[in-house]
Amino acid sequence: MSDKNKTPGRVNHSLTRRQFINRAGAAAATITVAGTSAKSAVGKSLSPNERIGVGFIGCGGRSQAHLKAVNYLRGRGENVDIVAACDVYRPRMQKVAEGYKAKGYADHRELLADPNVDVVCIATPDHLHGYQAIDAVRAGKDVYCEKPVTHWRQFDLTKRLAAEVRKSGQVFQLGTQGMYDSAWWQMRKLIQDGLIGRPVHAECGYFRVGDWGERGMPIDDVGAKPGSDLNWDAFLGDAPKRPFDVSRFFRWRMYEDYAGGPSTDLFPHSLTPVLFMLGVTMPDTVVATGGMLRYQEREIPDTYNTLINYPEKITVAVLGTQANDYPGTGGRGSGGRIPVIRGWEGTLTIEKNEIVFIPAQGSKKKSQRFAIEHGEDFVEYWQKFLNCCRSRRRDTLSTMDRGYHVQTALQMGMLGLQESKVARFDAGQEKILL
Repeated sequence: MSDKNKTPGRVNHSLTRRQFINRAGAAAATITVAGTSAKSAVGKSLSPNERIGVGFIGCGGRSQAHLKAVNYLRGRGENVDIVAACDVYRPRMQKVAEGYKAKGYADHRELLADPNVDVVCIATPDHLHGYQAIDAVRAGKDVYCEKPVTHWRQFDLTKRLAAEVRKSGQVFQLGTQGMYDSAWWQMRKLIQDGLIGRPVHAECGYFRVGDWGERGMPIDDVGAKPGSDLNWDAFLGDAPKRPFDVSRFFRWRMYEDYAGGPSTDLFPHSLTPVLFMLGVTMPDTVVATGGMLRYQEREIPDTYNTLINYPEKITVAVLGTQANDYPGTGGRGSGGRIPVIRGWEGTLTIEKNEIVFIPAQGSKKKSQRFAIEHGEDFVEYWQKFLNCCRSRRRDTLSTMDRGYHVQTALQMGMLGLQESKVARFDAGQEKILL
């Protein structure tokens, strides 16, 4: 199939999330948006002919992929419209607002008060996600939130957001679009059916060369300064108060105040399907190692490895470095390294477009192969989310509760790494202990 006939986000097993972006082109405290006249379907189904208005909170690089996906869906007949855009950097906001003929806002709370906004897409720096998502569900909006759902230091906020989403009744989907890949759903069923016996160990991760996701972020204007066009305080949110720095603002993924490097930028893609396949939730212990082993002009690790133990007597190893790309992604889109799921009776993994079962030593079972029905598709991932918004089904392909489980494990690793300790989870108190 020629490129001109491909839909945005269609992954032919080798197209990564970042490649799609290239091809496609904030208050610190939670504030309830009072008096919002929400037009969307709070508690009721939207008819197939009723328009869904989408507002975008954050107009940077990642948001461009979302804008193009929604615009593509509109072009193919989905009754959806881009109605609002918000960014603390006015030039970015104005570019999106003018390009899509949408209403522009400098404050996300003003966007949430817009009755034409039914759904919000949150694509801001990590440390702002949780607060903005809570404001959104309280305002009666359905939410598509980019991963990670919160910053690595914000466990309490993660827990609070999960509770707010459950209480609100709003539809929520996390931006781990690899969950559209049928491989994970097929492998989950095989595990549930007992093919590998009792699961005991899983391995996943992310390997690549380059920190273009950090140092490679563009600086829109080297002369930018705080003022009416740039709200530095809103960008900082609950992060430590620091004097304005143009690199911190535009290349925020380099700094631990706002990002976590592989642990929270890449590993949600790898760990989410593994926990889904295994059916586990909260870990009991997590230990992590890593550091800046190649790229020094940054504060967050470029090499990061995590061991996670679950009460079900399962260990998950999440491994990765940005200093070497072997074995690479293995061709599963934004899912990172191909997972290996080991059980008492055998192992499940993926080779090209097939799920492979390898019997364990001493097992009487035979090797098997299963064709993968379809791969990752970013546009269809958005379509599934919009379908849930219309039907009021909350079982999106990547729910907030699953995001809570994944993010807790990753937060435990980062928090433990900061103090060279093993992190433990107290399930009774729902609390991380170091």
